[in-house]
Amino acid sequence: MERIIQFWAKFLRSVLLGIVCSLGFSGSALWAADPAPVNPVAVVVGGDHNYPPYEFLDENQQPAGFNVDLTRAIAEVMGISVTFQMDTWDHVRHDLDVGKIDILQGMVYSEGRSRDYDFSPPHTIVHESVFARKDAHPRSVSAITSLQQLAGKELIVQKGGIRHDQLLEKKLDAKLFLVDTHAAALRLLASGQHDYALVGNLPGLYLGKELGLSNIRPVGSPFPAQHYCYAVRKGNAELLAIFSEGLAILKNTGRYQQLYDKWLGPLETTDGFPWRKMAPVLAGIVGGALFIFAIIMFWNRTLKKEVERRSSELQQHQQQLIQADKLASLGILVSGVAHEINNPNSLILMNMPIVMAAHEDSSEILEEYYQNHGDYSLAGIDYSRMREELPSLHEEMFDAARRIKRIVDDLKDFARPEPAADFQHLDINDIVQTAVRLVENSLNKATRHFQQHYAADLPAVNGQRQRIEQVVVNLLLNACQALPDAECSITVVTSFIAETGEVCIEVQDQGVGIDAEHLARVTDPFFTTKRECGGTGLGLSVSATIVQQHGGSLVFTSEPGCGTVAALTLPVSV
Repeated sequence: MERIIQFWAKFLRSVLLGIVCSLGFSGSALWAADPAPVNPVAVVVGGDHNYPPYEFLDENQQPAGFNVDLTRAIAEVMGISVTFQMDTWDHVRHDLDVGKIDILQGMVYSEGRSRDYDFSPPHTIVHESVFARKDAHPRSVSAITSLQQLAGKELIVQKGGIRHDQLLEKKLDAKLFLVDTHAAALRLLASGQHDYALVGNLPGLYLGKELGLSNIRPVGSPFPAQHYCYAVRKGNAELLAIFSEGLAILKNTGRYQQLYDKWLGPLETTDGFPWRKMAPVLAGIVGGALFIFAIIMFWNRTLKKEVERRSSELQQHQQQLIQADKLASLGILVSGVAHEINNPNSLILMNMPIVMAAHEDSSEILEEYYQNHGDYSLAGIDYSRMREELPSLHEEMFDAARRIKRIVDDLKDFARPEPAADFQHLDINDIVQTAVRLVENSLNKATRHFQQHYAADLPAVNGQRQRIEQVVVNLLLNACQALPDAECSITVVTSFIAETGEVCIEVQDQGVGIDAEHLARVTDPFFTTKRECGGTGLGLSVSATIVQQHGGSLVFTSEPGCGTVAALTLPVSV
């Protein structure tokens, strides 16, 4: 940190001196000579002395490799001076911890390491492989795909490396043999000792060729890809920001790709087709072909889109006609069923008062007989019990018959065709109560917590009763279908919005909610997330059309997991 502060202080001082000199008097100077060039304090950069092709010491014992060239390029574009300290990985990591090194130019990120170090954005993605001797692990044997396959084995790993850290964290039941470098790990394995070596993929291939280790090969990669980054001690954000900014500049200017191709490209494409070299040729061929066929393709795409649009419109109209025909057939069926139910129910309604009157008239005789002869059986039940329950049974039967009549009347009204221009003053509370009765069975099955709140003295709205009932029924059924269990609630609220002169119906549910990407499409024709359950995607689309014809609005607000609120607003009658 002190080195960085000294560097920027000297740099700013030199800039200020230059400005003063440039503004000096024309015939004189404040100094006899130009100020001495700035010599910023060098940032000490650490690296592994034998981890090719990323970082290593060459035959002249000078730092080399992808990481080294990348660091030099960052130093150049950021105007800083760097010196390299190359040693075994365990030593340079220790030197970073005690402050002898300012930054490591290559450290694999992990959550455990992030507690002690701060990391730059990754400059490379590295892969590590399991290496084995060819005779001990022939190609006929399955590849190593998980760490559990290494349990009970003797593993050679680099001391202080990412695999060493992670194997200690996972407490794998394996015997570890620690070495200073990946080269030492491969030599030890090739000499016939131990079972496997855990080595970086590119360093393993590079060192295998350089050292002539022909009896070993990679046999699996059970480890995920790792981010390879610059790393500083925790809290040294200023220095890390300089290297992160320099790395971004190199990537944006293309210089990073040049270094990558120089050091890592040849190793990645050794056994495959040279796609990078052939890319310009292939691009020219493809470009020419695209130029020749561009007009034809454009014309074909235009025609295809138009045909698809027309076909989609026809399909939508056809589906709407089919659905309308189904609804019409359903209306006829409902009317017939209602008629068949109404006839016997009318007999019940007509005869129940007679039955109740007959019981009332005979109750004195029955009671007198009870007083004179004691308790006796009536319809298989003791009279002492029957005389208490029979009046309530009569009343419950009478109420049930009246309820059947009310539901049948509501169904007949709902199914009865209504002239398109038959707009009238409507009581919204009455419409909502009728819709609730129509779907009462669905509500009872869906929730144990159904609530209704009706505003008093609501002004009338102008519209078609059946159409508005249809919208409210759709909203209630959708709320029922959205509930995950019966403990979630549905609430219906009516209110008057004085500021806009509108009556509002809100259907609130505690269901699964609607995803944000679906919320804007819920009223689109044929859009449904319940197609496997028989949904057609027309219910809310038709509802939105009806509301629009009445000059109102239908708005949905929802959050996944928290439920949905459907707000239907209609202008009051003038």
